Amino acid sequence: MQANIENYIAQLPEERQVVLQKMRTILQENLPEGFAEDFAYGSIAYVVPHSIYPKGYHCDVKQALPFVSIASQKNFVALYHMGIYMDKNLYDWFVLEYPKHVKSKLDMGKSCIRFKKMSEIPYNLIATLATKMTCETWISLYSEQLK
Repeated sequence: MQANIENYIAQLPEERQVVLQKMRTILQENLPEGFAEDFAYGSIAYVVPHSIYPKGYHCDVKQALPFVSIASQKNFVALYHMGIYMDKNLYDWFVLEYPKHVKSKLDMGKSCIRFKKMSEIPYNLIATLATKMTCETWISLYSEQLK
């Protein structure tokens, strides 16, 4: 897994390597205890491992439960955060905070935050976002949606 992540980063243009490595470090340092780093769906992922949530991801129970991932896409770097998608309060907080950190308009889908300008990535905001949801809270939100 570690080799897959290192290989993934190494094949990117240098500017993207720097960005993904910085985002990776921020997530490693700020995500609450319980989340594990993985390489899934072609991206660097932070998941709830089967040792904590044995049911796994409902779409493929062999996969750990995804929470956050980062990826280099064709025209942007993406941060996928399932907590923002599932928790309206977290979503609202992020949307209100974003303009305090970045002058450009927020480019966001349901769980995908797209960063087209590498120089405008709000690393401090990403660090704070990473701390906002525990593994237990994520499992609870996810489980409720499956019912």
